[in-house]
Amino acid sequence: MKPILQIAIGAIMISLAGVFVKIVSVDPTAAGFYRMLLGGIALAVIVKLRREKLWFGWKPMLPAIIAAFWFALDLLFWHRSIRFVGPGLATLLANFQVFLLALAGVLLYREHLHWRLMVGIPLAFVGLSLLVAPEWLTLGEDYQLGVILGLVTAVCYAAYTLTLRSSRLKSVVASNYANMAVLSLSCAAMLAPITLAMGESLAIPTWTDFGWLLCYGLAAQIFGWQLISHGLPKLDASTVGLILLLQPVSAFVWDFLWFERQLLPIQFLGAGMALVAIYLGSTRPARKPVSADDGKPSG
Repeated sequence: MKPILQIAIGAIMISLAGVFVKIVSVDPTAAGFYRMLLGGIALAVIVKLRREKLWFGWKPMLPAIIAAFWFALDLLFWHRSIRFVGPGLATLLANFQVFLLALAGVLLYREHLHWRLMVGIPLAFVGLSLLVAPEWLTLGEDYQLGVILGLVTAVCYAAYTLTLRSSRLKSVVASNYANMAVLSLSCAAMLAPITLAMGESLAIPTWTDFGWLLCYGLAAQIFGWQLISHGLPKLDASTVGLILLLQPVSAFVWDFLWFERQLLPIQFLGAGMALVAIYLGSTRPARKPVSADDGKPSG
């Protein structure tokens, strides 16, 4: 399969994550728990089938566990944002993490402050303002909270990406599959007590819900991630950034098709501006090839 097609299919599969969260009859944090648990078990099985080692001790695997902490927070906030504003807007907001990653590159790694970032950041927030302004007052506090949680998700996802990237740049002993299996299962172990502490239930009401949760775990943790990670190193950053826009775009499409989301013309303009800004933020010049852990879309 061609790399472009691999990344495109992977991005579309990950875009379905918000749909799964919206349609299952389980609490938001519990949905995140089952995504990571079921996906982590499947990844662990893959590791064993590949005859690879899963656990290499606490020190080598600690970065993956730290990344799991940030991703647990990501899912905690993102799933609630989806319930309040829908999968389309929640996914778009989460993808604002590209600007935080770009800023981290400038502040932490002394990368050059490129014009794309200086244009992309203000463009993104102008687009966001146009997108949310018509509904900010009319839809009330839940909508406002959903927008804020979506932006908090972007912060958590950026921290997750930086931590995961750091773990893969050091002396790597675990394969990507083993690393992601440990990360996923660690994340599930963190989300379980959080779910109960927040008064949510881990019960799955029906077998249909279990089926959707299984699809969620496999699509988000395995198939989407695997296709994207295989295609990333074979394409330049600009092409990757453009194709990965399929994720937030597709999330809006599913929002229209499944949940009858309606947008005013000014909101379409705002969404388009935000997408252009995300593209600019994700295609800043890189000094080295894109790795399998960089540039992965949120969700």
